[in-house]
Amino acid sequence: MDISVVVPLYNEEESLPELASWISKVMDENNFSYEVIFVDDGSNDRSWQVVEEIHQANGNFKGIKFRRNYGKSAGLYCGFAKAQGNVVITMDADLQDSPDEIPELYRMITEENYDLVSGWKKKRHDPFFSKNLPSKFYNWTARRMSGIKLHDFNCGLKAYRKQVVKSIEVYGEMHRYIPVLAKWAGFKRIGEKVVRHQERKYGNTKFGIERFIRGPLDLLSVIFISKFGKRPMHVFGLLGTLMFFVGIASALWLGGQKLYYTWHNIALQRVTQSAYFYLSLTAMIIGTQLFLAGFLGEMISRSSAERNSYQIETETEK
Repeated sequence: MDISVVVPLYNEEESLPELASWISKVMDENNFSYEVIFVDDGSNDRSWQVVEEIHQANGNFKGIKFRRNYGKSAGLYCGFAKAQGNVVITMDADLQDSPDEIPELYRMITEENYDLVSGWKKKRHDPFFSKNLPSKFYNWTARRMSGIKLHDFNCGLKAYRKQVVKSIEVYGEMHRYIPVLAKWAGFKRIGEKVVRHQERKYGNTKFGIERFIRGPLDLLSVIFISKFGKRPMHVFGLLGTLMFFVGIASALWLGGQKLYYTWHNIALQRVTQSAYFYLSLTAMIIGTQLFLAGFLGEMISRSSAERNSYQIETETEK
């Protein structure tokens, strides 16, 4: 099979028939063998009934329905698990992503040998302060922290080589940072394509203000796990050691100062009356706690069933 299209959706009953017709038209014009997997994230409108009607009319369209709302990452995870196409395309169900981009995305994966191609909505039809401005800030932050030079990490329109979606685990709000997960898994050929962004035709956006909090926290999580997931002692142990030595050095300086002043009969307040004494004591306690956190993390990591789980691309015949 050439292409699997994974479409997470939530309360998009109006747009689904038009989207299905549009995708089918593009696939038939290009003679692609394909499947479309709609993942209904616990919709409370007629979205699932519409998916069933589309499936009955065209067997290339399939559906997965959640009992409740889990979020876009869960929808992508389950869609990726079911996908069988050599190239997997993801897109939103609100008609703001154009299926006309699919042939070129497919070509970039199959002919230019990209592992992942991310869409770039260079011209967006979204409110500036509520969506465009925060998106620019998050994308700038993600570029700086991940080293991946993409303009639009959060664009729902992406293309993947099949091996990529079978090698990564998407959870939380990680759908925003799938390129980072792919790079961590060893897929470094990551490209970008300017795509057309259309105004929303039906309904309203399903993303609320909480995305401004969850997004940066998940970015920190994925960066930390990708770098230190299997060696937590390297970060906690280092920080703990530095903090402890700052504290012990401060305590020694206070003690040396006290001895010097006593030896020369110079009046000086007691060590315990100095704020530096408590700061040095706090630094030593925090340093010890950080070191112990790294030690415990290392023990948990070494006992994990995935401690020696590595992505092997190929190997010679026996």
